[in-house]
Amino acid sequence: MPALPPASTERPVVAVLCERATDRPPGLDGLPVDFRYCAADGLATAVRGARALMLWDFFSTAVRDAWAAADALEWIHVTAAGVDTLLFDELRDSAVVVTNAHGVFDRPIAEYVLGAVIAHAKDSLRSFGLQRERRWQHRETRSVLGAKALVVGTGAIGRETARLLLAAGLEVRGAGRIARGGDPDFGTIVASSNLPAEVGWADHLVIAAPLTAATRGLVDAAVFAALRPGAHLVNIARGPIVDETALLAAVGSGRIAATLDVFDTEPLPPDHPLWDAPNVTVTAHMSGDVVGWRDTLAAQFATNVRRWLAGEPLLNIVDKKLGYVPTGDR
Repeated sequence: MPALPPASTERPVVAVLCERATDRPPGLDGLPVDFRYCAADGLATAVRGARALMLWDFFSTAVRDAWAAADALEWIHVTAAGVDTLLFDELRDSAVVVTNAHGVFDRPIAEYVLGAVIAHAKDSLRSFGLQRERRWQHRETRSVLGAKALVVGTGAIGRETARLLLAAGLEVRGAGRIARGGDPDFGTIVASSNLPAEVGWADHLVIAAPLTAATRGLVDAAVFAALRPGAHLVNIARGPIVDETALLAAVGSGRIAATLDVFDTEPLPPDHPLWDAPNVTVTAHMSGDVVGWRDTLAAQFATNVRRWLAGEPLLNIVDKKLGYVPTGDR
């Protein structure tokens, strides 16, 4: 994609949407732009005349409501890997360029997945419960060596996950839009559209795909029925990729275990049955959030601001029709 036109000699305005107007990204001082910080209720005012918009509140859906006021907007940057909460038809059809935080979360999320796989093999959830009960119960656990993991989503996060799992001794396959062999990270990539026929191979089913029309509800009752008893689901992508009703039935029956970092509704309501479901580990959408992550996100945006001001191509441009940064077929 061609570079955005270079900024004029007049300092451009960049609106920054924050959860609270006082919750500002670190390290942006000194950039030769005028920042307008706002919360969702002030976005329509802040974005009027702004040439760029940074979504520091990256799960906000306020852009759609303020779209009519975005009269000069050229570029939106989302400080998240997923852009599903941002995209809507008017934005997709516009000339506004969208970039994201591609690359920031790859290694932290891969480490989370590896930790979840090891914790499942070592029966850590039961160990934590026994410790709280002060019960000494010796038992045998499993090795991850030779276990099989199917990673759904063959983008950057899925690939980093595959590399770590391979290093730990697992066998790994990917699931993407097009089946193929000889992939440098996955070896074999199967078609995600045929997931029920493929998941029976796996001990661990890892969801690392972007949320799109094609992936919404992808892991459904048919997929859960095809999983081998004792299989382990790890979802670090988006909640709606997994059919939550089918998931509750599968974990409630004791057939499978799950480590879940994302959900249909976030925060997960206190009365939600997943909190008490057997063999389920719940974390608060934090798989990629390691110490210093906000500084890294702000620095990545600052790099793109400098490129924008110099008229250079932006990094991490999202294909608005696909819903992600194209880095090979997913």
